[in-house]
Formats: sequence, structure tokens, C-alpha cells
Amino acid sequence: MNRILLPEKVGRIIHTLQAHGFEAYAVGGCVRDSILGRAPEDWDITTSAMPEETKELFSRTFDTGIEHGTVTVLLEGEGFEVTTYRIDGRYEDNRHPAEVTFTRSLREDLLRRDFTINAMAYNEKDGLVDIFGGIEDLRARVIRCVGNATERFSEDALRILRGVRFAAQLGFSIEQMTREGMRELAATLRNISAERIQAELVKMLMSARPGLIREAYELGITRQFLPEFDCLMETEQETPHHMYNVGVHTIHAMENIRADKVLRLTMLFHDMGKPALKTFDETGRAHFKKHALESEAIARRALKRLKFDNDTLHKVARLVLYHDYRMPAESKNVRRAMNKIGADLFPLYMEVRRADVLAQSLYKREEKLEDLDNIERLYREITAAEQCVSLKDLAVTGKDLLEAGVVQGKEIGEKLDQLLELVIEEPELNTKEELLKRLELGTG
Repeated sequence: MNRILLPEKVGRIIHTLQAHGFEAYAVGGCVRDSILGRAPEDWDITTSAMPEETKELFSRTFDTGIEHGTVTVLLEGEGFEVTTYRIDGRYEDNRHPAEVTFTRSLREDLLRRDFTINAMAYNEKDGLVDIFGGIEDLRARVIRCVGNATERFSEDALRILRGVRFAAQLGFSIEQMTREGMRELAATLRNISAERIQAELVKMLMSARPGLIREAYELGITRQFLPEFDCLMETEQETPHHMYNVGVHTIHAMENIRADKVLRLTMLFHDMGKPALKTFDETGRAHFKKHALESEAIARRALKRLKFDNDTLHKVARLVLYHDYRMPAESKNVRRAMNKIGADLFPLYMEVRRADVLAQSLYKREEKLEDLDNIERLYREITAAEQCVSLKDLAVTGKDLLEAGVVQGKEIGEKLDQLLELVIEEPELNTKEELLKRLELGTG
């Protein structure tokens, strides 16, 4: 019934191990994804063969994590991880076992895995080996720990966040005892490296259900690595422009934008500055003046804390800073915004603005969306006409100004900025002849 089509090289490795008297199976996520009709990212193999025994059977191998039983087998340039059945010893840091004991028992190996849907094994000879009800949980669309949830999360705290991530990616719910284990041991996530937290967070945000970060909040998970999000969930917005608190608005904004890492992170952080800057006017209406500046500062700190790369940090921080930048829908204003935000980021800025509006109340929504439509139309016209919006597109350079003898060296930057401002107002003036003439006449 649950027949899986193994890749030829995976089948070859399994058959080689079996031909020499060992057990071998595809295991874990590749089995789960195959049953769900999803293309596995990679294929892991588990075997009763000891690491040295595996190495003897294949001409090209290298030690990936041989102390934990893992050997990478190379077949025609492609690598496959082959891991000996093992029993993990006591965990001392909520992440790594103090010792690993190899075993010849597949059941013992599957028992140490995180969730039932990841604890299934398969080969063509025996078919599907499902000791802990993984198929049943796949059908019920449930994330459930193998055995005792508290034990599984005590072994590896990252599993707490991984469970929510799997639920987000697969569209599954989390079984009640598994939820309770997550809640009980959420604080142990502080023992996990920022890089590993980041990887799971990005996978969750890039899923079809980034809004499951709310589940992570309710279970006390986000408080361990992104307490700024918890503040959003506790901040109301008493203004006609909003119908949700800041956190729920943030969730809807993430759901309204395409699954791009920079865009999803921008929506996650775009209103982070609101809790600290909330004020009320005499009518009881809330205001969050200059929250974009505070949001940018928080985004920079949090992204750095979570060890994001500099390119992602720069783009997200810039988009957060300008997420609320508005302009009348006129060509010169759009050119100026492209200059300020950056022509490369401007299309993303437009996506951010639209997602933000769609996560607000219906108050003036049509008017806001029409304005965005007009700005997008003008942006397309400006781009199609290749109008100048930055110094690199200006028809003159500093060298041109020096050669024409119209400015001294220290004035060059100032004069170029003046000419750019002129061209942003009147793009037809962007010719070398016209700009030099303006300088000579003193009108540049």
C-alpha cells in the first residue's frame, strides 16, 4: 500500500548493505515526504552495519560524523548519509547526547527520533516499518512525539521549535501531550545556538502558514528567542486604521506577502517599534509616531542576535524603515522615493506596503489600494523610460565636472546631488550637455 519509489542510488546502497548481511532502510523525512507525495530534499539511510563495516563496502566514503555513526557514501559524485542504528545516551545540554551506543536494533534507533511521522523506515524487501503510528498520524495530520514528549524535548530542545515548524509546513496540528511538553520545556531553547534557531524560524516563516508563530507565542516558545514578538501580541491598536492588535496584524501581514525570506522577515519586524511608542490623544485614539525608526533599530538588533547574514539584515532593516513611507501619486515623488529607498528595493517596498494595508481595517482601504495602484503604474512608466533616480544614472560624472572646469574638487559631490535633484524633478534634463550648461549658468 505505502510503496515508495527509491532513487536508484539509494536502492543501490541499501541492496549492497543487505547483500552483505546487514539491514538497511531509507529513514525519516524522506519516507514521510514520499508518503505525502512531496519531493524529499535528501535521502537518509539507516543500517545495522557499523561505520567501519559500511566503509568497507563502498569505494568512496568520508567520515561525516563517525562518532555518531554517520558515514557519507559517494556514488558518482552524489553523497548519501548512512548512519548506524544507535541509542543516544544521557543529554547534558538539551542538544547533544553525552555518548552514543551503536545497536543492531532498528526499533531502538527509531525510538530515539523526534516525531512519529519522522520515525518510519522503508526498503523494498520489508516495505514500510512503522512501529510508532506514523502513518496514522500522517492521515490524522498530527505532530506527535515518539514516546514521552518531555523526554524527547529534554534530549533536544530544538525539537520544540521544529515541531511547530513541521506543523506550519505540513498544515498539521500539534497533539495535546506534545503541546504540553513544548510549553513545559520551552525555556530550554535558550541552550540552542542562534544559528539553529534562525534556520527553524526561517523555515516556519517561509511555509504556507507563517501565522503559526502565534502557536509558538502561546506555548511560550517565542519568548525564548524573540521576546519582541510577545510585546506585539500584548499591544492593542485603538485606531480606525486597525482591527487587530499589533501581533495579529503582523501575522496577517506575513500571510499577505509571498514566501520570500526578506519580505516575510520585513513583515515580522515592520511594527516592532509600536509597543514602546504608543501614545493616546485626547479622544482616546492610539498613535505610534516614528515607530518605523524604532522598528528598524529592533530589527537590526534581533537579526544580529539571531546571526542573520549582513545582506538580509541590511535589506530587511531598510524595508522596515520605509514600510510606512507615503507619497502623493506623482512621478517626481515616485522617483524621489526610488532614490531614497533604493531602486533595487522599491518593488519589494511596494509589496510591503500592500501587505500592510491588507492587514489593516477596512477604513479607507480602497482609497489606500487605489493610491498604491497609481504608484505602481508610475513606477512601471519610470522604469520603462529608464529615467534617472540615482547618481549612477546621472548623465554627468564628477570627472565630467572637473574636465569642464565648472567646479572645484571639494564641490563635486554637492553639485552632483544638486543635479540629481534637478533631474528627479525634470527627467528630460538628464543629458550631459544640458546639465553642464545648467552648471555654467549657475542654475544647477
